[in-house]
Amino acid sequence: MNGWSMQKAIDTIRNESESTAEFEEIEKPSDSDRVDTAERSEENTSSSDSPSEELLREVEKPVIEEEQEKEVIQDEKSQEIAVPSDPVQPSNPVGYIKGQKLPEEPKRIKGVVLANKQYPLPEDYAPGESEEAREAFNELAASAVTSGINLQAFSTYRSYDYQVTLYNRYVERDGQEAADRYSARPGYSEHQTGLAFDIGEVNHERHWASNSFGDTEAAKWLAANAHQYGFILRYPEGKEDKTGYMHESWHYRYVGKDKAEQIFKQNITLEEYLGVR
Repeated sequence: MNGWSMQKAIDTIRNESESTAEFEEIEKPSDSDRVDTAERSEENTSSSDSPSEELLREVEKPVIEEEQEKEVIQDEKSQEIAVPSDPVQPSNPVGYIKGQKLPEEPKRIKGVVLANKQYPLPEDYAPGESEEAREAFNELAASAVTSGINLQAFSTYRSYDYQVTLYNRYVERDGQEAADRYSARPGYSEHQTGLAFDIGEVNHERHWASNSFGDTEAAKWLAANAHQYGFILRYPEGKEDKTGYMHESWHYRYVGKDKAEQIFKQNITLEEYLGVR
C-alpha cells in the first residue's frame, strides 16, 4: 500500500469513528428525557391497572362535604316515618283550612305557641331550638340514664324551608292525602317552633320515627315520665280527630312543667287543653 492509500485508509477509519461518536451523542438521552420516559412508563402502567384497582383508588379519594344548614336536625334517613299499611281514618278528622294564608304572628293561647292544621306559623318565624326546652330535655335524659335508658333528641327545630323539602318528599312517596296524616305542610309544623323534640334511644336507630318505638322500654318510660320535665306526648294514640295527625310515640312537645302535669293527669291533647281544634 502506497503512502497516499495508507493515509486515505487512516482518514476513512477516523471519519467513521467520528461519525459513530456523533451518532451516539445524538441518540444519548438527556436527563430531562429520562424523566419524561419514566413518567410515560408510569402512565402506561397506570392505564393498564385492573378495574378493581381503579375503583380502590376512587374510594380512597377524600370526600369533601358541603356545609350543612345550621339546624338541630339529623340526616334525612332519621326523618323517615314508617306509615302503617292500613291506618284507621278518623270519622271527623281535623283538616287544613282551604285558602288559608300564613299569618304575620304565631298564635299564642295561655302562653303556648300553637302550630297545627288550623293555626299555622309565619313563614319567616325562625326562633331556633328553645334553650329552655333543651335544658329540660337534658334533665329528662339524665333521669332516664338511671333507669338504663339512653335517650337522644334526633330532630328538634326545623326551618320553614327544610319542612318544604321534607313534606314534598313524603307527598312524592305516599301521596298528599297520606302524607297529611303524618307530616305537616310547610308553615304548620311544630318543629318550626323549636319546642318539638323527636326522641329515640341511642344505638336503637331502627326504631327512630317508627311505630315500633312505641313498644320499646324507652318509649314506655317517656310516656310515664316526660311530663315531669315539661314535655307532653303531642300526638297520642286514638286522638287523630283532635290533633289532626296519626299517633307518634316519639314526638314530644315542651309546654312547661305545670301545663304538662295538667295535660298528663287529664289524659288530653294540647288542643283539648287550649280549647281549640
